[in-house]
Amino acid sequence: MNRRTEHDTREHLLITGEQLCLQKGFTGMGLSELLRTAGVPKGSFYHYFRSKEAFGVAMLEHHYAGYNHQLAQLFNHGAGNYRDRLQTYFQQALSQFCNSGAISGCLTVKLSAEVCDLSEDMRGALEQGTSRVVALIATALEQGRQEQSINFVGDAPALARTLYALWLGANLQAKILRAPAPLESALAHVNRILAAPASASAPDAA
Repeated sequence: MNRRTEHDTREHLLITGEQLCLQKGFTGMGLSELLRTAGVPKGSFYHYFRSKEAFGVAMLEHHYAGYNHQLAQLFNHGAGNYRDRLQTYFQQALSQFCNSGAISGCLTVKLSAEVCDLSEDMRGALEQGTSRVVALIATALEQGRQEQSINFVGDAPALARTLYALWLGANLQAKILRAPAPLESALAHVNRILAAPASASAPDAA
């Protein structure tokens, strides 16, 4: 087996596992189902991963590598100013939910409550992945403040943590309710926080 084939097989297992976890969760995804769906023999799985838990860590690292790359591309090269790009990020989950009736494509929402008590290594992978998301939001906030498209007081990382926690909670509530109302409410709050600075000072009261 050459290195190219090994990389492709490992990548295929990670992508297949992510899709199954998004449907059934990590505990609900059996190894036999993963191998059958991926069309990979059991021996090959243990060539790449020493255990299901090790696979879970690698899957989360793979997921966040792609997710954070996409987020960095949006913030650095997306349409509009940094305020527009941040609003696009938060709007995407709401649009997705309204179109499909579900939150899809986010392992943070799907697995955080499940695996944090199940595996310390997987919890660590979640922490590292989400910390990078928060760092990217913080950088975009600070860039927005510098270009004067966003006005906020205080520390950009602290605000980024608040916004991410708000949005993650809204995603979980929308999942429970099977309704977009929590996301709509959270988005309205985000938009107020990201309000553009006034172009001129308000006139003094008479």
